[in-house]
Amino acid sequence: MNKVTLMGRLTRDPNVTQSSGEKATTIARFTLAVDRRFKKEGDQQTADFISCVAFGKSAEFADKYLRQGTKIAVVGRIQTGQFQNKDGQTVYTTDVIVEEMEFAESKRASEGSAPDAGNTVQSRGTTPASAPAQGRDDGFINIPDGLEDELPFA
Repeated sequence: MNKVTLMGRLTRDPNVTQSSGEKATTIARFTLAVDRRFKKEGDQQTADFISCVAFGKSAEFADKYLRQGTKIAVVGRIQTGQFQNKDGQTVYTTDVIVEEMEFAESKRASEGSAPDAGNTVQSRGTTPASAPAQGRDDGFINIPDGLEDELPFA
């Protein structure tokens, strides 16, 4: 089985091209900076820079919506290849061929602004929850204690 799941930020805007031939296909190439899960004590966070390639509708989505710094989740497969460069040297490649992708944070969070500190979770009634959400950088809000019984998915 060859399946990869990644979450990271684009290092720059996708490079989008059209394939040549009778049935042209949109191709988007981009690099994801994926934070490593563990770090040594006292060290800064490190990341791996992973080349991704999307085709067709996924590439068109990337062209239209993805920009440098956007955090996305990608599901795909690893594909290796090789080619001869202009100097005649063999270059080996490893890419993730994107099969699915989605945004991994809100648009507001990706633009660098923190969520509003006044956001509240709306209960089933018409009054908002009494405790304000805790401000965090991940685009999510905390659910105040005591609301678990009122949420249909809890």
